[in-house]
Amino acid sequence: MSPNAFPDPCAGAVRERWPLDPTVTYLNHGAFGACPRAVLEAQQRYRDQLEREPVRFFLHELEPLLDASRAELASFVGADPEDLVFVPNATAGVNTVLRSLTFGPGDEICVTDHGYNACRNAVEAAAARAGARVVVAAVPFPIAQPEQVTEAVLAAVGPRTRLVLVDHVTSPTGLVFPVAALTAELAARGVDVLVDGAHAPGMVRLDLRALGAAYYTGNCHKWLCAPKAAGFLHVRRDRQAAIRPLVISHGASSPRTDRSRFQLEFDWTGTSDPSAALCVADAIRALDALLPGGWPALRAHNRATALAARDLLCEALGCRPPAPDAMIGSLATVPLPAAPSSAPRLDPLQDALLARSGIEVPVFAWPASPRRWLRISAQIYNERPDYERLAAALAALL
Repeated sequence: MSPNAFPDPCAGAVRERWPLDPTVTYLNHGAFGACPRAVLEAQQRYRDQLEREPVRFFLHELEPLLDASRAELASFVGADPEDLVFVPNATAGVNTVLRSLTFGPGDEICVTDHGYNACRNAVEAAAARAGARVVVAAVPFPIAQPEQVTEAVLAAVGPRTRLVLVDHVTSPTGLVFPVAALTAELAARGVDVLVDGAHAPGMVRLDLRALGAAYYTGNCHKWLCAPKAAGFLHVRRDRQAAIRPLVISHGASSPRTDRSRFQLEFDWTGTSDPSAALCVADAIRALDALLPGGWPALRAHNRATALAARDLLCEALGCRPPAPDAMIGSLATVPLPAAPSSAPRLDPLQDALLARSGIEVPVFAWPASPRRWLRISAQIYNERPDYERLAAALAALL
């Protein structure tokens, strides 16, 4: 198989739009995202507007501003604005759904072994409270084809399955899961799906109406490049009555009938800084303007970079790509030589790459030590020399 090619470089022209440390080769956009200067400036304008007259802002200006940002986000993700609410992040979205649903003894919640640890913990807590059971679908990795994901999940689903939590893009392995096919198969079995789309908005094209999942939550601070604490929860109309915010506030008893109880409860959960959510539309527009082809061109550029960088690293490490090209978005994971580690947080190799070579990239044990992996991100400010620098640093350290 011939290696994938890097796209034409454009990082130099756009890197200055991000306030990233110029002394660091930043290959971990997938962790917490990175917010462009223009979006941060927009956020400050919203904060200034709030502080000029806080009462006017919260009582009169906030709701229409939220509605405008929600409408643009809904258009971007292929949803009706009435079915979207803002949450701080996808982990909060997953917790919101799990806290709202009622499980009983013997009920089963299905997850995969590629899931995000924080959300797995939330599932375990929900199951423990109800006496329910967590069933783990083992998805192979390395993996040969996306159908293996669907097969693994369906094999783990039974008559007691109440909910399946599945990642759209997995955090540890960087795989784009076939959530549309999986959601359809589970719907045919009468099983609701909660999609953890933490990495999906801005990485892959979304059409939440067509997907039809009961619940979908995503981050706007990662590949959409909005400020931190901007996420969303999409709930299918027939499931909204049961879903309540983690904080119950004034919306629970509001006499208003001009909007749904769903939005009344989520749009006001107490005094907070809403500027991150208000900036989502600004982020969508800012990144759309980076390339002549807008968002489709940006997604294609980042995916091409991720594939080419993965192939470069695999060649340097003497290994094969662990997943087919069809399952790669803007993240890619490659295997490293096994090495046991007792480090409580970061693998020593990750620390060494930053300290010695100025490279920020995650190294982690998965599913358990001593198996180790390295996950690269590809945002438009990254280009081939970044990954060549990583390959050289790995050769020296390994």
